[in-house]
Amino acid sequence: MNHKSQRSLIAVAIAAILGVAVATSVLRPRHGGEARASTPPPAPAVEVAVVVGQTITEWDEFSGRLEAVDRVEIRPRVSGTIETVHFRDGAIVKKGDPLFTIDPRPYAAEVAHAEAALAAAQVRASHAQTEKVRAQRLLDDNAISRREFDERINAASETTADVRGAQAALELARLNLGYTRIVAPVSGKVSRAEITVGNLVAAGAASPPLTTVVSVSPVYAGFDVDEQSYLRYTAPGAGGDKNDLPVYLGLANEDGHPHQGRIQSVDNRLDPHSGTIRVRAVFDNEDGRLLPGLYGKVKLGGGTPHPAVLVNDRAIGTDQGKKFVLVADKANKLAYREVELGPTHEGLRVVRKGLEPGETIVVSGLQRVRPGDTVTPKSVAMAYRRELEPRSNGPDRRQAAQPQAEKPGVS
Repeated sequence: MNHKSQRSLIAVAIAAILGVAVATSVLRPRHGGEARASTPPPAPAVEVAVVVGQTITEWDEFSGRLEAVDRVEIRPRVSGTIETVHFRDGAIVKKGDPLFTIDPRPYAAEVAHAEAALAAAQVRASHAQTEKVRAQRLLDDNAISRREFDERINAASETTADVRGAQAALELARLNLGYTRIVAPVSGKVSRAEITVGNLVAAGAASPPLTTVVSVSPVYAGFDVDEQSYLRYTAPGAGGDKNDLPVYLGLANEDGHPHQGRIQSVDNRLDPHSGTIRVRAVFDNEDGRLLPGLYGKVKLGGGTPHPAVLVNDRAIGTDQGKKFVLVADKANKLAYREVELGPTHEGLRVVRKGLEPGETIVVSGLQRVRPGDTVTPKSVAMAYRRELEPRSNGPDRRQAAQPQAEKPGVS
């Protein structure tokens, strides 16, 4: 056999060996891969809590703004130069306290002129009355004509009218002189002086205000009530007197609603666009803490205590406008449950329909699971609130779930 034939046989043998090796590698089962594929992923960990059943007195909460009972813009009623400012910016003033003084000298001169004019008119009227009496005697003696007598009667009447006109002018001059001393029309807190000493001011409603005074106590809280709450609490025939309905107020930095008040008025119509009606409550404010314009949390309601189902707001998801929770059974499998919500009570949300006390629901990790999932539960109290979610180095799974918001189980 020549060398060329030997090389051909060796090449065929090597190809055969490689083919057998490749076939053996392809056909041999991969035991490690099968083991990995058959191992299910770990169940996602979530926090669960037991639904609370409690007897409560139900309240409804609304947002409102504080309003002053009296608010007066101080404008001058006479023109002149500001001579004195009698208050400190932001001071508490009482009704009748002086605020500004306008230079009174021109108006004092007008009073003196009006007094002189009145005195002159009174002298003329006295003389005319004397002439009237004399004319009457002369007429009885046929010493004067009837025409001359009538002229003296008319002169007496004119001078009497002149006296009344002079008295009115004097009264007006005195009023103007009094308007140079501007006083607080109501008790309350005064703003800053918008126009200071030495400036010339003009009288009238179009003139800029000198300052503003707002009453301090009591204060109003105005808020909008939805139709159902209006029918339940404040509508005629709702039961009881609306003035006796308990109302509580809390400021933005206050826990709860420490200020108690009462309903002062309810508007005469419901706004068809918003479906709400304006309600005004009144609160005492002796310490001046309630400043007009501040935001207020208003709690309205009360009534007969009744059993209620309470859950944490973190457990509630939204699915195309519907509210739902995920209920865990004994096998830790999740089920979708639509719920109807009510107001909050001591930090928990009232559930009117859809849940029963004692059921277990997911309160944290709602974005990571779906109905039908089996989970690894961690029990927490229903009132538990995590202040800060743990930060992960991986991708944000909540953001990844956003495009699937139409599926049940995504909030």
